[in-house]
Amino acid sequence: MPALPAPSIGALRADCASCFGLCCVALPLTASADFAIDKPAGEPCRNLQADYRCGIHSRLRREGFPGCTVYDCFGAGQRVSQATFAGRSWREDPGTARRMFAVFPVVRQLHEMLVYLAEARTLPAARSLHTALAAAEAETERLAAAGADELLALDVAAHRARVNPLLLRASELARAGAPGRRLRHADLLGADLHGADLRGADLRGALLIAADLRGADLRRADLIGTDLRDADLAGADLTGALFLTQPQVTAAKGDGATRLPPALTRPGHWGAGA
Repeated sequence: MPALPAPSIGALRADCASCFGLCCVALPLTASADFAIDKPAGEPCRNLQADYRCGIHSRLRREGFPGCTVYDCFGAGQRVSQATFAGRSWREDPGTARRMFAVFPVVRQLHEMLVYLAEARTLPAARSLHTALAAAEAETERLAAAGADELLALDVAAHRARVNPLLLRASELARAGAPGRRLRHADLLGADLHGADLRGADLRGALLIAADLRGADLRRADLIGTDLRDADLAGADLTGALFLTQPQVTAAKGDGATRLPPALTRPGHWGAGA
């Protein structure tokens, strides 16, 4: 069987109009600074409308749901809704609900990996890994396109363990020659990193919640899995940052002087700044 083509970038972006509100149903919510209510997995959020749209989408932050504004399924919602379950809604066909809700987070993880693999293949320094990255991307796409039974039986952690060394090697090649501080999984909660030189830093999995990163230089830093919630990125330079995603940017604070990679959008709640 020939390898499936890699999905387009558009397919890895959420299309809520083509989804059955899966993130609003399948996932649990815990009353906190991120969510105004408790909600168990499998129960529709009280704000989900009959057309599967959020009734308070334009005012989620004001209503106490900032966590919803930073969530991104990377296109898993529409794939599960329209492809895996062939457009059969959990409302119209309740028999699909439990399986659909269980499949959704699996596909979401696979799509996240596809986003990282697609970026790794654009890195000039990682050209020597192109064949291996393309193969990993094709296999990940094959899994994401599989039927519900195969997806439910999939060991996502084991697949991630096969993909991660390739992403790590691509990162090492792209960061070669930069100062490259090693801060992987570091606890930098609230840390004062104002103006820090973090070029090429390994910040994989680091906790930078509420950290002061104003004016910091994060060019070519590896930010895969970095927690940037409420981190202050005012005036920071993230051009060329590796594996930075829109949810991470949206969870942080920034201003008009914050420099982002061209593929990412400046969040509407950021200040204008300089």
